[in-house]
Amino acid sequence: MKVGILKEIKVEENRVAMTPSGVEVMRANGHEVLVEKAAGIGSGFPDEAYVQAGAKIIDTPNEIYAECEMVMHVKEPQPSEYDMVREGQIVFTYFHFAPDEPLTRAFIANKSVAIAYETVVGPHNDLPLLTPMSEVAGRMSMQQGAKYLERSFHGRGILLGGVTGVSPATVVVIGGGVVGTNAALMACGLGAKVYMLDMNLDRLRHLSEIMPKNCFPMMSSPTLTRELVQEADVVIGAVLVAGAKAPKLVTREMLKTMKKGAVIVDVAIDQGGCFETSKPTTHTNPTFEVDGVIHYCVANMPGAVPVTSTMALTNATLPYAVKIANKGWKQAAKDDYGIKTGLNIVEGKVTFKGVSDAFNLEYVPVEDVLN
Repeated sequence: MKVGILKEIKVEENRVAMTPSGVEVMRANGHEVLVEKAAGIGSGFPDEAYVQAGAKIIDTPNEIYAECEMVMHVKEPQPSEYDMVREGQIVFTYFHFAPDEPLTRAFIANKSVAIAYETVVGPHNDLPLLTPMSEVAGRMSMQQGAKYLERSFHGRGILLGGVTGVSPATVVVIGGGVVGTNAALMACGLGAKVYMLDMNLDRLRHLSEIMPKNCFPMMSSPTLTRELVQEADVVIGAVLVAGAKAPKLVTREMLKTMKKGAVIVDVAIDQGGCFETSKPTTHTNPTFEVDGVIHYCVANMPGAVPVTSTMALTNATLPYAVKIANKGWKQAAKDDYGIKTGLNIVEGKVTFKGVSDAFNLEYVPVEDVLN
């Protein structure tokens, strides 16, 4: 199979979908890899490294789309690429269709095979292609929250961990999954007082056992959220409903009760955000204020640390990409439950329930397209 690795064109996105070592693996499996010129530069991989690994360097994305049976991105294809995607072509990337109707309708119209990293389910009922970026985003969320608390960024002027004789900041993490756990660990390590909210009692018991003593896992509810955001200096939105829109858990009315100069970091912004006032931002212009509360809602947070992020992501995605290339998408999906769950839109049919529900589109069970 010809596999194409595209250069990311989303604003301030520096990751790449495959490393040179990944190219070597693909070549060892008998596949040809075409890499768009300068695709790996932002992650520290020059074109020469790809050539040495056996890839062919291609000047334009048009040529990649025209020649390859499968193309790989990190972020969703941008509007300028919609018309390049061919019927039946496999596109393997993070899509996050549910909050993006134009993207969804474009991929219904082009009749490609859209396999979304974020909905691939692993053998332990986990999300193995989302997990590494969730780890990065969770840890980064706390770095950003601490930074934007500084007065120079219009924050409250509080040091996250405090000092001797001075109280630390209060951090509220909404969601006890991978993002939330990593955010809370960073906050605890810096000495903050941390509340973690989740609705899974078993998860809360586990967190109570493994988290530091300055972390307090609690059962989430609108009442508790309303109370804690008033106390919070930083609120991290770490909610995930795989493949579907994130619920709005902090309303505009709650926001009005927060301290002026407090910071919210919405890691769920890829799925529409879990704060009512959230809207996507970029690394170039990462924040905005509503009612005196600083909002950080960058939609591709791991893109700021691309060397770490690319290595972590491609460690996870490469085995799936090899399976798809070896067997073709249909047989790979029949043989591997994870690839099957990654199928979101197949040849014009919406095969992921969260996407169909988001826009009231007809849902076609994935089994129907496989059979």
